[in-house]
Parts: sequence; C-alpha cells; structure tokens
Amino acid sequence: MVLTRLRSKQSLFAALLLLVLVSNYFAYRLPAIPMPDDSRAVVIGSLLDLAIVAPLLILAMTRKKGFTLKRFITFMVIGLVVARFIIPSEYFEPFKFIPYAAIGLEGLIVLAEIGLLFLLVKHLPSILRELKQESNSGLFAFPTHVKERVSSHPLISIVAAETLMFYYAFASWKRKPPTGEAFFSLHQKTSLLAFNIMLIHAIVIETIGIHWWLHEKSMILSIVLLVLNVYSVIYFIADIQTVRLNPLTMKENRMQVSLGLGKRMEIPFDAINKIDWFEEAAQCNLKSKGLVEFIARDLEEAKPNCVLHFKEPLKATLFMGMEKTYEMAAIRLDEPERFREVLEKKLGS
Repeated sequence: MVLTRLRSKQSLFAALLLLVLVSNYFAYRLPAIPMPDDSRAVVIGSLLDLAIVAPLLILAMTRKKGFTLKRFITFMVIGLVVARFIIPSEYFEPFKFIPYAAIGLEGLIVLAEIGLLFLLVKHLPSILRELKQESNSGLFAFPTHVKERVSSHPLISIVAAETLMFYYAFASWKRKPPTGEAFFSLHQKTSLLAFNIMLIHAIVIETIGIHWWLHEKSMILSIVLLVLNVYSVIYFIADIQTVRLNPLTMKENRMQVSLGLGKRMEIPFDAINKIDWFEEAAQCNLKSKGLVEFIARDLEEAKPNCVLHFKEPLKATLFMGMEKTYEMAAIRLDEPERFREVLEKKLGS
C-alpha cells in the first residue's frame, strides 16, 4: 500500500514536470497562442517555471535522496540551460546572460568543494597523528575526525571512505585483530572471507581473459573495464581486512558494529528499547523497512542471533560514506551466548 502511494505520487510529479516542459515549449510555437508585443513577461514566466518549479518537482520525485541546496542549484542550472533551447533566440536575447551566470554559480560551488579537498589534505597528517594516539577503531574514528576538522560535506565523506578503503587494502597488514572480553567476531564461522577471495580470483581471471580480447575491439572500453576491475579487487581486499580487524566492540556506553566497508553503526546502550534473542530473533523479517543487518554471508541462509529495537532511529554509515537511519539492527555473532551475557551486564549497569 505504501509503495503504491509513493509510486503514484512520483507519477503525479513526473506528469506535472512533463506538463511544465511541454506547455513552455508550445507556448512559443503554436500559432493559436499569440505572443504579445512585449514578450519579456512570458519569458520571465518560462524561466521561473524551468529554474524553480521544474527543479522542485524533480526534488519531489527524488525526495529519498534528500533535499539539499546544492541539488536544487544543480537542477536550477540545468533548467536554465534547457530554457535556452526551449525559448526561441529572438525572445531569449535580453536574457542570454542568465544561463552563463547560473553556470558560473555552479562553478563557484565546484571550486568551494575543491577547496574542501585541499582543506582535508592540509588536516590529514594531524588527523592521522591523533588516530595513532587513540585506541579507537580507525573505521569509526577517522570519519568522525574528518567531519569535526574539515566538513560533513558528502564529497568529503566519499573521499574519507575511499581513504579508508586504500588504508585497509595496503597499509593494515601488520595489524592483528583485537581480542578480549569486549570484542565479538561476526565472520569466523561463515564463508564470508572465502567468498570474497573467490570473487577476487574471478575478477582477476576475467580481467586477464576479457581485457586482451576487448582491447582489440575498443581500447577505451577495455581500459575502463580494467580500471573498474582493479578498483573492485582493491575494494574486496580492503573489505576482507576491515571485517578481520573490526569485530563488534563493546565500549563504556555504546557498541560499535560493522561488517566490512559498506556498513557500520554505533549503538548507545541507552538507545536500546528491547532485544529479541535467538528463536524470536530468527523469526524477524530481514527485509523489513527500518532494519539494518550485520549478518555475514554464508553458503546457507543465516538468521540473526539478536535483533535490537531502538527507542528512536539511529544513523548507520553505508557505502561511500552515505548515512541512513534505522529503527532496528539484526546481528549474527560467532559467540552469541557470551555476547548476550556481556550486553545484559552493560544494560543492567
């Protein structure tokens, strides 16, 4: 029912967007619609439609991605460029500077983002020094330091996520997985690491076999495929290291749980409303809306050992540093009984 309503709303917004574009196009081309002697008011109306109304409709259609000023400005610039093609040149002549001004504004935004990258490079050595002095996991601490010292801009979050990937792929091999009463692995009794190693082998074989054949057909396509395959291999190597070196960790007032580079979450103990254990947890629908799962892939379908229900939605960090809120977390551990004992002690205290 909910999905049907969402799709119907998206269809409505799409129909309104199409109506805006078509009506503005034919307003200048249908003989039945006479153009007044002073056409500036009509052109201004079209510019408002394409620079404000159309972007708002696009944002409404894609509201799951969130409303940000940058997205609105980007769609506004696109709308003004489209206006240059919809409005005939004889009517658009007094306003021909507007698309260039809009592109200049977008250029300033791009320059500001480049400035943030330089700021990240400037602060990176001091952030790394602070991380060496801390006992916290770099998987959680590094993005937090970047947000505090640089910015929480999506571009910076993506760069921070990629930096973590290259660190775990190339610079983490001397580290050993932490051990102790506060650490709980999620992968040792599964085939997750073996599955990732198998994927790496498959990608390498595909690269060797297909690259040379495709190189004769299309050099550009073969290079693009080679770059994507190399990136995939680096990602899977980093993901293996991330899983090994970052078990679920019990802190003083929260737990840190992650499953590779693509999923991590900090759960304060006072944010937990209730917990479903074992048989009750196994009945949970893992496709439920608002549920994030930390269950390592296995040859057979795996069920969670526990499902944590939160008092209010909590943020989880996903692939490329993207964030999303969840109301529940399903977790499968190698030592569920010990985890239950430690967690109940934490909640009791």
